[in-house]
Amino acid sequence: MVEQYKQQHPYLVALDSIIFGFDGESLKVLLVKRGLEEQTWSLMGGWLQPDESLEQAATRILFELTGLTNVYLEQLNAFGDPQRDPIVRTVSVAYFSLVKVADYASKLTEAFQARWFSIYDLPPLLFDHGDMVDLAIRRLRYKAALHPIGFELLPEKFTIPQLKKLYDAIYNTEFDKRNFSRKILSTNLLIKLDEKQKGFSKRGAFFYQVDMPRYQQLTHSLLNVIPSPDAISW
Repeated sequence: MVEQYKQQHPYLVALDSIIFGFDGESLKVLLVKRGLEEQTWSLMGGWLQPDESLEQAATRILFELTGLTNVYLEQLNAFGDPQRDPIVRTVSVAYFSLVKVADYASKLTEAFQARWFSIYDLPPLLFDHGDMVDLAIRRLRYKAALHPIGFELLPEKFTIPQLKKLYDAIYNTEFDKRNFSRKILSTNLLIKLDEKQKGFSKRGAFFYQVDMPRYQQLTHSLLNVIPSPDAISW
């Protein structure tokens, strides 16, 4: 048995992070520039350490790159094409996370030469990182249609129009206002506040916040949050 292990070739294990954020208008992904003179960008990532599990490494790397903890984090897929990294054979395990843009430290952005890009206007990406982002977008759309994970991208309090803008951005479409409002309120996940958003309309829109105990209870339930998700052209 030991001899069989000795006959195997060692490979590097990388972890790449697809970090999604929402700025109130568009869905974005955080990328880092590869060298000062290069025009290629890449996902943020790091290496698996000997004493770490994949989940521990992904959490550590996300904290080192964003300064954030308690962030939604989900394993996406493993990417292991023999030619994916021209320097050395590397297997990458990709994770996607959902962060609130306002919580992200701008100093970290400067330190890593990082920048937010719209998912619909991405620059050339390193290796197979474009495939990772495409798969992460498809996974996010699937999850957001059936689970309430979209709230992870919003501030603590938000309006229904702000929530609709988020889902419009995720699916690159324009949902019907009344149907969206009716469907999202039917989940009973939102608590209506007495406070209104000022300056955007004469009447103002009421703020809502997520019912966290119910949200945590239903995160893994199928809620069909999006009206007729099968009808959406992705």
